[in-house]
Amino acid sequence: MGENSAILRFGQFTLDLADRRLLRGGQAVELGSRYFDALALLARHPGQLVSKDRFMDEVWRGIPVTDEALTQAIRTLRRALGDEASAPRFIETVPKHGYRFVAEVEDVQAPEKKSARQSPAARIAGATTLGGLAAGVVGGAFYGIFATSGGIAGFVTLLLLTSALALLGGAGIGTGMALASLWRGERSWAVVAGGAAGGVVVGALGSALASYGLRALTGMELGRVTGLFEGMVLGLAAAAATVAAWRLSLSRPTAIVAALVCGAGIAAMTAAAGGRFYATTLAILEWRFPHSDLRMAGVGSALGEIGTAALEGAVFAASIAMANIIAKSRQA
Repeated sequence: MGENSAILRFGQFTLDLADRRLLRGGQAVELGSRYFDALALLARHPGQLVSKDRFMDEVWRGIPVTDEALTQAIRTLRRALGDEASAPRFIETVPKHGYRFVAEVEDVQAPEKKSARQSPAARIAGATTLGGLAAGVVGGAFYGIFATSGGIAGFVTLLLLTSALALLGGAGIGTGMALASLWRGERSWAVVAGGAAGGVVVGALGSALASYGLRALTGMELGRVTGLFEGMVLGLAAAAATVAAWRLSLSRPTAIVAALVCGAGIAAMTAAAGGRFYATTLAILEWRFPHSDLRMAGVGSALGEIGTAALEGAVFAASIAMANIIAKSRQA
């Protein structure tokens, strides 16, 4: 009988070791703590001699007691079980040595509590959203430090704005990936198409809010800013890096490098073809509002439009891929 057995059954009795209960036909039988431990010791070793010394070590745990304490414990157990020393059905006395449990004991497996386990689609949606937020925090901190006049207000504003936009982007891309996983499975390349589609939707929404919303508030026209095309590209890069890591069983360091390269490469090519990413949108805002805290000249001169696009794509794709890899490994 295994030491880790949780429930033992003998005759009409059930001994629940985890809840420390003795049941007879479903009704609890009262036992003191020491007596319960003595019965558990016997029932875990059916057919084996349990010596007096072992009772003293495992039930009384070295506390000095007389043999009468053990005798009284066995007497109480027999009474609770309806047993008799002269014709034992459960506890047999081995004179001068100890006691033996003679009943047949059944090891009953306790029903396992099923852990709350997310579906793959829910996990993907949640992890991608969190990955987007992480990318936004990194990007917001970067631009807050290097693309503002240095005031705390400008830093905090840019950090919060960037984080909110990236969170929205991650949620949209994650929704698209999750829906595609329901259709074809989480390791399918259809998830990449789902991520791209989610990016299109969020990009279009973000572009509308930036262009039409700002025009309605200020009367100023920003021109074309980050929109559905750029959203599609970021969603494609993030989803492709994630699915590739799953299908190829990449290690975490390798997956991160692959996601960085994938995100940077796709975003850089898009910028070279005329796409406008977040840094360009900030530069447009600075041009329209020259008295703001934005100072994009330093970032622009150091990295250029293609360089900033590559950096944004790399961070976004790597953050989302890593969030999905970690979430999947924790649920494995």
